[in-house]
Amino acid sequence: MPYIIAEPCVNVKDKACVEVCPVDCIYEGETMLYIHPDECIDCGLCQPECPVDAIFPEDETPEQWKEYIQINADFFKK
Repeated sequence: MPYIIAEPCVNVKDKACVEVCPVDCIYEGETMLYIHPDECIDCGLCQPECPVDAIFPEDETPEQWKEYIQINADFFKK
């Protein structure tokens, strides 16, 4: 179950999560960061590092941000 980054990251892009990711699966987009769903090893190290609480396990994403599951996946289909 990969982690995803949701709306609180938009226009913030704090890279504390990138620094702790052991597999470098977090990428920077134009307005936010994204976690590659095929590269994420579900270690969870990124979640407590996020200062805006934007990172969630996919199955625990709050209802108001469920669309970000697909937004994260779509970022890597470009």
